[in-house]
Amino acid sequence: MMADLRELYQETILDHSKRPRNFHEIPHPDASAVGHNPLCGDRVTVFLRLSDGVLADVAFVGQGCAISKASASLMTDAVKGKTKAQAHELFEKFRRMVTGRPGDPVDTPSLGKLAVLSGVCEFPVRVKCASLPWHTLEAAIEAKKEIVSLE
Repeated sequence: MMADLRELYQETILDHSKRPRNFHEIPHPDASAVGHNPLCGDRVTVFLRLSDGVLADVAFVGQGCAISKASASLMTDAVKGKTKAQAHELFEKFRRMVTGRPGDPVDTPSLGKLAVLSGVCEFPVRVKCASLPWHTLEAAIEAKKEIVSLE
């Protein structure tokens, strides 16, 4: 069962990295932020369209490894339609999952498809790849202007 699940997770990650969802600029966004991981070269820009405190539209552009791109793609799907507070809560759950220990229980009901990135915790060097889009989203929500760097 675990091997099947891992295979499904890998397929989902590959799908989202090869065909990322919401991979485009939002013209005249209400907020945006840039994230960069100089260690591996991942670079992402997250764009937000806000409506009454809700993330009405979320998109990203950039280049990076499969984990980074898949994480950004899955993230934009997951937070679209959520309030800023709900997006922040999801970020915290995601962060706990990817920085946890292998074998820790995963809150799949609240994380949904994001659970496919749970295996990242086994590869500490990959945690920053998976987290960069999320830290960049947080910076956009909080209207921070400096480039987000996970050095």
